[in-house]
Amino acid sequence: MNLKIKDIVELLQVSEKTIYRWIKDRKIPAYQINHQYRFNKAEINEWILKNKIDVSHKILDFNLTNRPVSILQLLTKGGVFYQIEGKDVPSIIRNAVKAIPVPPEITRRTIVSSLIEREEMMPTAVGKGIAIPHPRNPILADVENESVSICFLKEKIDYRAIDGEWVQTLFIVLSANSRRHLEILAKISYLCQLEEFYFLLKKQVGKEEILRFIRDKEEEWNKK
Repeated sequence: MNLKIKDIVELLQVSEKTIYRWIKDRKIPAYQINHQYRFNKAEINEWILKNKIDVSHKILDFNLTNRPVSILQLLTKGGVFYQIEGKDVPSIIRNAVKAIPVPPEITRRTIVSSLIEREEMMPTAVGKGIAIPHPRNPILADVENESVSICFLKEKIDYRAIDGEWVQTLFIVLSANSRRHLEILAKISYLCQLEEFYFLLKKQVGKEEILRFIRDKEEEWNKK
């Protein structure tokens, strides 16, 4: 239980009063230890993603594993793809998975099934025309095979997003364990909150421009 009330206040940019109200209403996972509330990093990370909550840069401090997650490295492996066709979520996912690199330990059919199963449970659209398809549980055995792929759609589709905006950009996440999975999702979500990055996605700029932006941001994060 490594987070305190003040940490949650800084992370979510809300008042202590709001946090205590959420605890009372059981809207946020918390534990009372020696008359003080404590929070688990992994649980808070998952709660943030599940509820699609905007966060401060403090989310970047949520290193849940000994090996740091680099979105730049994962995206360099996974690649950026354009003009992905499809008229609905299943067809978009099938065509996107055909385009991305797949490690030898898993089949494209397995990836497609895992992604569609997750979407049927709860859409992975995070707003602003962006979705982050990912399996419900990590499906890779080797961390070395993890990847993130950006897929720009030829036409926007209805992804049942909370904000009602149709989706044109997918981040497909393939991870090897639950902690790294959460950290990857958190960092992508934070990137997508940045107006400069959102502009690049909206314009569907080239791969090198996207990688350059992420490289610069990760260098900034590492200096903090």
